Amino acid sequence: MIVVTDNRSASRFEAHEGETLAGFAQYTRTSELVAFVHTEVDPAFEGKGVGSALAREGIASVEADGLRVLAVCPFIAGWLARHPEFAGLEYRAASRVTD
Repeated sequence: MIVVTDNRSASRFEAHEGETLAGFAQYTRTSELVAFVHTEVDPAFEGKGVGSALAREGIASVEADGLRVLAVCPFIAGWLARHPEFAGLEYRAASRVTD
């Protein structure tokens, strides 16, 4: 069974099967948002839902903290695109470049 925890000292959500690290989603946390910058799954666990578990649990944690998600990582961005119910959590910059 895969268990996802937030290892704040390492700035990443970690997926473990028992004592084995199956994957992680690295992030940077600010007072407004959590920027997911890299997700990695051990090849032995690919295709077993580890990445999706990291995305689901990580984004649920961000939501529980009342923050927004900035998906720099292509995997997290793709997961969010397939789960529009979380679109309201996506961080959108309010600034605009003008002449």
